[in-house]
Amino acid sequence: MTRVAAVDIGTNSTRLLVADVVDGRLTQLERRTRITRLGQGVHASRKLHPDAIERTLTTLREYRAVISELGVSAVRATATSASRDATNRDEFFEPARALLGTAPELLSGEDEARLEFAGATTGLDAPAPFLVLDVGGGSTEFIVGTTEPEGLVSVDIGCVRLTEQFLTSDPPAPEELSQALSVVRDHLADVDREVPGAAGAKTLVGTAGTAWTMGAVELGVGPGESERIHHFRLTRAAAEDVYRTLATEPIATRRHNPGLEEGRVDVIVGGAIVIVAVMRHFRFDEMLVSEADILDGLALSIG
Repeated sequence: MTRVAAVDIGTNSTRLLVADVVDGRLTQLERRTRITRLGQGVHASRKLHPDAIERTLTTLREYRAVISELGVSAVRATATSASRDATNRDEFFEPARALLGTAPELLSGEDEARLEFAGATTGLDAPAPFLVLDVGGGSTEFIVGTTEPEGLVSVDIGCVRLTEQFLTSDPPAPEELSQALSVVRDHLADVDREVPGAAGAKTLVGTAGTAWTMGAVELGVGPGESERIHHFRLTRAAAEDVYRTLATEPIATRRHNPGLEEGRVDVIVGGAIVIVAVMRHFRFDEMLVSEADILDGLALSIG
């Protein structure tokens, strides 16, 4: 048995998984998510904002305490879209390394996608091939395969990036929503070319915060009832309804939706646009929401 910790430092959130790994299987001990918005303004400035760096380091200090308390023997930390885009990433990476005892690895979109697929599909009881969809803050990963990735692509659309670029009104104006949807559709044409197998996938698996939140809002449950959300089947009709509701509410009203974390209130519409556009484009009738994701893939890669 190996006790491991995986840390995923994303554009919108920073997450921790501590688990025991035995014979390629995970036993979860602790899973935490904090909205740190490391990607604040990165699309425009190509730099990590000092406030965003400090928010994320504060969360890493919390995670370091958990890692020490649980007696973890191996840690792997990764950073994704915001760090890939930032020219000053070392201003964050150096103090992060000092806190965690290991330097964050700057994953390519393709590496991120492979780990995502491994985590999301392990032990999954659903028809293959799978299309795994990870809507992040700055990028979205598309991975198709049965037992391992057979095609994958990472595209520069995500809930934070779309919000900062297009959704500037409160609530978003109809023309802003249309423009964001059009941009996502253009990227999906790229997915068709890069991952032709996506059109033949039998099961859409949605991972990470946006998919999780849409399932939680539909069910009206919070993080304390995560077992109800994991492997929940979100129908396309329900996804469309959640999207319409969130997109037409001002932030002051939107934040009262059960299941919507405070840190996602201002960017959830951007993420919902991606999920709805994907379900429309590939004609999926439902999406299987999975708690298992890149964190699980990272943990398995250590053990």
